Amino acid sequence: MTDTTTTIRRILGLDALTCLLAGAVMSLGAGLLAGPTGLHPTLLLVAGCSLFPVAALFAWMAKTPLLNAPLVLLAVIGNIAWVVASIATLMLTEPTAFGTAFVLAQALVVGALAWFEFKVRPGTRVAIAA
Repeated sequence: MTDTTTTIRRILGLDALTCLLAGAVMSLGAGLLAGPTGLHPTLLLVAGCSLFPVAALFAWMAKTPLLNAPLVLLAVIGNIAWVVASIATLMLTEPTAFGTAFVLAQALVVGALAWFEFKVRPGTRVAIAA
């Protein structure tokens, strides 16, 4: 068994990086992505821009000595909300097949990150295989 502090910090760092990259792709490429995805460019722009403060928060969480389970649960809840919003987007819009794959792929990654963050949040113990 090992303390999960290092592991959760790495996951949060990865989450910050994915938010930054997805935010850049969606906000800077909103006009280019609109056609192939079938999603409105404003939706892509707003969704992408919303990821920059989240990336900053997750990056701070990965480095702060104040990291605790309730703070990590905030990240988990935010990620779950993103997955729910992604599913709602698919139900409320008419994306192309590529757009559906684009939304589902990022929702799957976000969902996996939420699961890992929940499983290894501070205060839990994780068995490490030798």
